[in-house]
Amino acid sequence: MTRQAGLLELSQGSMLRLDGREWAVEAIEPQFGRVLLQPAGGEPRWRTIRWLVHHPDCLPVPGPPAAPKGVHQPVTWSDLEPYERSVVRLRAAHLNEVETGFRSGSPHYPAPGEPRPAYDPNRTTLEQRRTAKAAELAALEEQEAHLLGLDQMSERTLRRMAAKCGERGALGCADGRWTRSSKGRHSITEEVREAIFAARAESLRRSKMTMKARCVLIHQYVLEKFGPQIDVPSYWTLRAVWLEWFGPDGARQRYARSAAAVETSRAHIVVHRPGQVVALDTTPLPVKVRERVFGEPVTACLTLALDLYTHSVVAFRLTLVSETSVDVAMLLRDVMLPLPMRDGWGPEMEWPYPGVPAEVVAEFAGHKVAGLPFFAPETVTTDHGSPFKNHDLVDAQRVLGCNILPARALRPTDKQAVERAFGALRTLLFEELPGYTGVDVADRGVDPEADAVLTLAQMERTIARWVVQVWQNRRLGEHAPAWGPGEEHSPNTLFAATMEQGGFALQIPKPELYYQVLPAHHVKIPNRRGVKIAGLWYDGPALDPYRGKPSGRGGRHKNRWEIHCERRDRRTVFFQDPETPAVWHELRWNGLPPEGEIPAFSDKTAEELLHQARARGLAPRSDAELLPVLLELLGGLIPVDQWHTQQPKQQRTSRARQSAQADAARQDRGPSPRAPDVSAEVVPLTWPQQAQQTADEIDAERRRRREAVVISPPQPPPLLHEALRSKSIFLIPDDNDDGGDDDGASSAQPERSEHSP
Repeated sequence: MTRQAGLLELSQGSMLRLDGREWAVEAIEPQFGRVLLQPAGGEPRWRTIRWLVHHPDCLPVPGPPAAPKGVHQPVTWSDLEPYERSVVRLRAAHLNEVETGFRSGSPHYPAPGEPRPAYDPNRTTLEQRRTAKAAELAALEEQEAHLLGLDQMSERTLRRMAAKCGERGALGCADGRWTRSSKGRHSITEEVREAIFAARAESLRRSKMTMKARCVLIHQYVLEKFGPQIDVPSYWTLRAVWLEWFGPDGARQRYARSAAAVETSRAHIVVHRPGQVVALDTTPLPVKVRERVFGEPVTACLTLALDLYTHSVVAFRLTLVSETSVDVAMLLRDVMLPLPMRDGWGPEMEWPYPGVPAEVVAEFAGHKVAGLPFFAPETVTTDHGSPFKNHDLVDAQRVLGCNILPARALRPTDKQAVERAFGALRTLLFEELPGYTGVDVADRGVDPEADAVLTLAQMERTIARWVVQVWQNRRLGEHAPAWGPGEEHSPNTLFAATMEQGGFALQIPKPELYYQVLPAHHVKIPNRRGVKIAGLWYDGPALDPYRGKPSGRGGRHKNRWEIHCERRDRRTVFFQDPETPAVWHELRWNGLPPEGEIPAFSDKTAEELLHQARARGLAPRSDAELLPVLLELLGGLIPVDQWHTQQPKQQRTSRARQSAQADAARQDRGPSPRAPDVSAEVVPLTWPQQAQQTADEIDAERRRRREAVVISPPQPPPLLHEALRSKSIFLIPDDNDDGGDDDGASSAQPERSEHSP
């Protein structure tokens, strides 16, 4: 019973408030019109329903909220199978003919012969048309009516379908059994559910198990925890539930365990502008290259920076060694710099984006700019390699103004776009180049090293041209933007559309950014030797005004000077003059010869240099004494005629890598402003020239050491006949008209007196 004014509901167990006191409905006898009320702490009383209805202070007591019923999303057209959709269309056509007299549902679109006499709306009523339609469908053959879904179509069914179509459209004609909501599995009780999750946790800790073994764990848990009275479903039910809850178990046990241990965030990041997220990754280049034209074939490493919004390859690097923190910092700097036009590039590869003319960009950059986006990255996604977690890169990200966030462990989907870009580069470009090594060793050619003809510089130029000319104009396919899912876009068109929507910040970093992203060292400046950076001493005229003086800096590096080191080329370090912050001075290593240059050496070679010096027991006062050790490490002691025949391939490859690192450092440095007192010039040396210069420097160093040992220049010893002539008593003096006889007599007399008895 329900009273509309007070919403009074009488049911067994409901509560009523009478005159401020609560009563529980214990029993109801509707045949007698009375209820049994039980007060709190009192005796039950019978009251008639009439008495309750007319009671002036009878109110229901709200009870606990009822358990919510299953909430399901409404049925849509896509939930139906193709056959079911055809049946719905046929039913809707019959229903439209009943309601309007036309199968299309509108008199403006009549079919031939419509309206039929039995369904003419001007001559028949709705009930007459429903009766005629029910008779027409009942006259169909039983099998035909069943296949068409028109069997058992009565007037009541037509009336019910018309009411549903008014709410749901054509879906009101669908059979409710087709989209029946799932009621769950009644055999999966709370005890069985607890056992399934316990078996899941135990199976993750153990080695990989079959489904049969997991079912045994479930049975064991239920038996020991709840007893034998709890029924456990069959193997096939448990298997189906396991697949529904945890998915297929095709992954390795290690990966499945880590995936379950890592808490996955449910937040979904939507990238809606260029530079918001840039993904970095490195892979071995699947093409053998040569460091020089006549060099050995080596394997390079390719590092890509991909913008996740436009899928533009905004920067890349080729290195002969694995990337370092300096390489990653320089790659992020390349993302912020416009790509200059190369020789041989046509006008179709120039800056194409509307809104900012190419002339304006070229004026800001100082050169013609290629059609590749550049911007300041906001978030950079990387893997968990050591270069990306280096503290030097953490300092560099503060200078660049970006955040470097590593991807989640064992989650390749966090940077799957850059992985797919590597695959596209391999299939669209690298497979066509000579020296291609294939996906793995099993797919490798006969001799890819012999097929290698491209140098490292040529490969870099080829990739740059392919990125600007092909990748940036290639249709993306499924990577369409959210505001245009059905449109076709390329990286260039996406970037151009973004410029039209939100504008473009034309910010080109200054050349000094190269020095700022280099690793910094905080040292003191002694009076004579210069500064010591990572075991080596560096000096230059720029340090003269600051020798022996504190820097005035506070905090952790109090009174120390900041020196930036290029670890790919340890021949020089860089010092920023406090009086002229825009000028950076080069400080040369004290071990460098006064004239000329020696081959470049990296941070790794410098460590080997100091290790060799300690092993030999050397304690040099000057770094010039370390030069022979360095030259030996660089391979310069091998004669020129035996350079390529006797030097090991591993040593030649290491030398090529250091030369490539020095070239990359010189290119990154660019035409930056120099101090007026710095006039150093790097002379590129070929292998024979390096060997000859190395030998000359060794001879000069040995000569300097020998000369430093002798205080006065040594005199040559006299010849034998000169010694006998000077000491003989039978020496006849020479006849000289200029008085030489007297001199000779005077000089010979002491000799005779000295030897006389």
